[in-house]
Amino acid sequence: MPSLLLELLLILGVGVTLLELRHRLRPSSPLRLKALDYKVKQSKSALDIELWLEISNPHPRMEVMVPELKIEPVLLGKDDLSQLNVSTKITPHHPDESAEPCSQSENSRKDGYWTAYIVKGHKSTRVQVTVQLQSNESIDIQTTTDSIWIDVNWVNYGPFGRLKCRQGVLVPMRRPEPLIASQVSFHSGDGCEVLPIKTHLLGTLDNTVDVLSHYAKAHLRPGDVLTIGETPVAVMQGRYLHPSTVVPGWLARLLCRAFHPTSSLATACGLQTLIDLVGPTRVLIAWTAGLALKVVGINGGFYRLAGEQARLIDDITGTTPPYDQTIVLGPLNPTKICEQAAAELGVSVAIVDVNDLGRVKVLASSHGCDEALLKRALRPNPAGNANERTPLVLVRPN
Repeated sequence: MPSLLLELLLILGVGVTLLELRHRLRPSSPLRLKALDYKVKQSKSALDIELWLEISNPHPRMEVMVPELKIEPVLLGKDDLSQLNVSTKITPHHPDESAEPCSQSENSRKDGYWTAYIVKGHKSTRVQVTVQLQSNESIDIQTTTDSIWIDVNWVNYGPFGRLKCRQGVLVPMRRPEPLIASQVSFHSGDGCEVLPIKTHLLGTLDNTVDVLSHYAKAHLRPGDVLTIGETPVAVMQGRYLHPSTVVPGWLARLLCRAFHPTSSLATACGLQTLIDLVGPTRVLIAWTAGLALKVVGINGGFYRLAGEQARLIDDITGTTPPYDQTIVLGPLNPTKICEQAAAELGVSVAIVDVNDLGRVKVLASSHGCDEALLKRALRPNPAGNANERTPLVLVRPN
């Protein structure tokens, strides 16, 4: 009997080791793409957007090629935008191009063609993306267009093979003005008053503390608590990915079937995203133990064992467009963000997860925050779960 148990444990150990090795050795590229800055120039009939992207390679030795890079702009607004004419151009600004003013590097062709480029270890390059919108006199671009989603489709080529990558960057073209005193109208709550605060559609070009300060600072009083949803914070950190870039393995395809259909882990890509974060062994152990606990009447075991991100992942359709087509992870360092914002604003700050079913989870808060007050105030979900664009809620105790 002891020898049989030993053999079983040995088989289990080998199986787990193989599972982890296969996960850790899966094809992946070290390249990272992020948006740096943008400019928007508007007139009544034309609009020019200039967006700068950076492609960096943190690997010390590996050289990775970018043989293809294309962009697809998607216009967002409240009206029909089909009559707008859209033109795009990509201009690489590689650090190793000739500095001679009369020379023209093959990597910066005037026709906008992307020439394959090698990003060496610990190096980076920049790309200038230009999008021009033009309309006839019957369409006012300034009032009809709200934001533009720059969908970047690029290829990474190296020792790992050929990987197709896809990443979207949101560029806001209009921002609502911060509320003035005459526009402030608090709603009555349970021992408090609440004020939902509208913002522009947030993205990676925004900073959480700056957004809180810009839209809410003028209305804050001592004792107030300012909250922001966890999904907008994650979006501003760039913690979202397109499902086409997720390759579900057999473990994700098998285990996802056991989750409730409304769970963000009930799809192969949703669960694979969690596996990529915490590893297959932890997910398998959490799933097995969670199932055993459920049999004896204890629910939620999987989420406690799999870690915080298991609860925070939002699968597609779970967020505001255009992020409804992406998988959004939970934010990083939420407590640090709350403390930084509280120091800047002089009031308590919290990052929360609220839904229409009355569920309120305070993901993180600054020191001294009254979380019991927040749960009472946010239970009716004053921010809404649709497209209200009110990710900030100011809570004021009576």
